[in-house]
Amino acid sequence: MPQRPDENRVQGRADALLPEEREAGSDNPEAQAAAILAESDARTADLIPPGAKPVERRSSEDTVDPVD
Repeated sequence: MPQRPDENRVQGRADALLPEEREAGSDNPEAQAAAILAESDARTADLIPPGAKPVERRSSEDTVDPVD
């Protein structure tokens, strides 16, 4: 599970919910903001730096049998 963003970021994001987020309603805007930020941080951590080659994540089940 991603780490919870710091409280200042959470409060700032909770105060700046988008109109559609406000319209959907929330009993706990801070929890909603924390979830939004945690998801955003997780996606950002998975980015490939410019110029870097992507890392392929494979397991042995993803390979094919060699051709004779």
